Amino acid sequence: MNVTKADIVDKIAGETGLTKLETKAVVDGFLLSIIDALADGKRIELRGFGVFSVKSRKPRMARNPRTGDPVPLEERFIPSFKVSSEFQEKVHGKLRSGNQSSDASQTD
Repeated sequence: MNVTKADIVDKIAGETGLTKLETKAVVDGFLLSIIDALADGKRIELRGFGVFSVKSRKPRMARNPRTGDPVPLEERFIPSFKVSSEFQEKVHGKLRSGNQSSDASQTD
């Protein structure tokens, strides 16, 4: 099951008492600030969550898979996210405990 931005807005609005419209503006502003900072070449560190940064990919020669002709690719800048250890531990622990209980029910 996927979680959409609308789902996140609904959850935050329900927990904070803000309207969905106000919450959507905050979520959009937050995401836009991350995009703008990365576009400016900045690094964003959110303690307990992770680090957003931009990585550079060197120019190289690729091949067109259909024709086999060489295609030059210029240097590219790719947004990257590295999860914090606390975040990773929480996800791993929760999914692992959830998988163990579902594995136990499958063996019965």
